[in-house]
Amino acid sequence: MSIDIQYKPALPETKQPIIIIGAGGIVADAHLPAYKIAGFEVYGIVNRTKARAQKLADAFGIPHVFDTVAEAVAAAPENTVFDITIMPGQYIETLKQLPHGAAVLIQKPMGDDFNQAKEILALCRAKKLKAAINFQLRFAPFVSAAKYLIDKGLIGELYDMEVRVTIKTPWEIFPHVIIHPRLEIQYHSIHYVDLIRSFLGNPNSVLAKTLKHPAKSLSSSRSTILLDYGDTMHAIINTNHDHDFGPKHQESYIKWEGTKGAIIAKIGLLMDYPHGVPDVFEYYVAEAGKTPEWQTVKLEGSWFPEAFIGTMANLMRYNEGSSPVLHTSVEDVIDTMAVVESAYQSSDTGGIKIK
Repeated sequence: MSIDIQYKPALPETKQPIIIIGAGGIVADAHLPAYKIAGFEVYGIVNRTKARAQKLADAFGIPHVFDTVAEAVAAAPENTVFDITIMPGQYIETLKQLPHGAAVLIQKPMGDDFNQAKEILALCRAKKLKAAINFQLRFAPFVSAAKYLIDKGLIGELYDMEVRVTIKTPWEIFPHVIIHPRLEIQYHSIHYVDLIRSFLGNPNSVLAKTLKHPAKSLSSSRSTILLDYGDTMHAIINTNHDHDFGPKHQESYIKWEGTKGAIIAKIGLLMDYPHGVPDVFEYYVAEAGKTPEWQTVKLEGSWFPEAFIGTMANLMRYNEGSSPVLHTSVEDVIDTMAVVESAYQSSDTGGIKIK
C-alpha cells in the first residue's frame, strides 16, 4: 500500500527577519543551514565573542553583527523574530532585554532544571512573549511523516511507542554540555520525552533510572525512562551512549505500533555522529484480503538541519496569525520539563525494595 505522505512544514506567509543571539556550533550546523533552505532572512547575529559571530556572518551572508543584545534589539526591524541559541543559564538575562510581546525561539532545554523553567515561563508571561522552545525533533521529516500516518488512522489505535538509542556519542565535542551534572536526560533523552508527549500527551507518572559509566567522569550516559499511560499504552525510552564496539550492533530508532500497522524510523543522524548515516522510514499497514508488506519511503531532509525549519516556521506562522497553535510553546514545554524533573526524582529514589 503506497501512500502519499505529507510531511514538510508549512512556511510563513509574511517576511519576518531573524536576529540570532549566540554563535555556537548548533547555529553553524543547523540553524543557519535550515534558514537558508527555507529562504528565511537572517538580519543579524550577536555573540559574547564577536569574532565568532562575524565568522558566521561572513559564511552565511548575514548583514549585521552586533556587540550586545541591547544593540541588536535597538536595531531590530519591525516583525523581528529572536533566535536564542546560548546556554540555559543565560536565558533569563537575555529574555529580559527583548521587546515586550516579541516572538522568540529559545534553544532547548527550557532551563537547567524545573525551577529555572518555571522562572522562564513566568518571565515570558510577564513580557507577553510569543515564546517557543526549539524541540525540533517534533519536526524531523520522519516524525512528521509518522504523525501524518497516525493522524489518518492508517495504523489504527496507537498502543506502543519506543525510542531506542545504542550508540557511541562523542560528548567531547560539546564542551559546555559534557560537564553538566544532569547530562543524559537533560540534554539528550529530553528530546524523546518531549516527542512522546507530542504524540501521547502527559503521562500519569514516570519510572526512570539514569546511569554513569564506570570508566568515565560523565554524570550520566545511559537511561531508561518508562512513561505511564495506563494499562495498554507502552511508552519507553532506552539510551546507551557508551556502545563503543563498532557500528555492527549500534541502533537508533523510533517505533510506533498500532492495531492496524506499525512505523519504524531510523535516526541516522545519531549513528557515527556528527557525520551520520541516512535515515530510513518504514511503515506496515494491514489491508483486508492482502498480504501486507513493509514499505520504505525516501524522505527529503533529516533531523539536522531540516527539522529546524519546522520550529521556526511554526513560530513565524503563529506570530503572523496563520497558525492557531504554537506547538513547542513555553506553556506546553513546561510539562516536558516537569516530566524530566520527575524522571530524575524517580532515578534518585529508586524502586520498591525487595523484602
